Amino acid sequence: QVQLVESGGGLVQAGGSLRLSCAASGRTFSSYAMGWFRQAPGKEREFVGAIARSGGITSYAESAKGRFTISRDNAKNTVYLQMNSLKPEDTAVYYCAAGRTVVGGTATSGYQYWGQGTQVTVSS
Repeated sequence: QVQLVESGGGLVQAGGSLRLSCAASGRTFSSYAMGWFRQAPGKEREFVGAIARSGGITSYAESAKGRFTISRDNAKNTVYLQMNSLKPEDTAVYYCAAGRTVVGGTATSGYQYWGQGTQVTVSS
């Protein structure tokens, strides 16, 4: 069992930056690929990016490429999402998720554990 707790969300102006953190419980954090997803009101949850168990491979949604960076610190059981050049359309609840895969995929079904989410609001 893995418990995930996100933090770092908030209100930021367009063009600004935020760094989200996701702290995991347990001693098997490095056994999981980690993903970040987001869900805006009235929309489905969508993939933002993922990072492999080792941290050596990352993947991003087109909307995140060049602006967002995922990293992880397995010694601290934490995964991060650095978000730069934020846009109003990035406004959503952001979730981290853990999956028993090596790399991490884009589908929500590939992840077994989810955090409670953190709100990110970008004002224009």
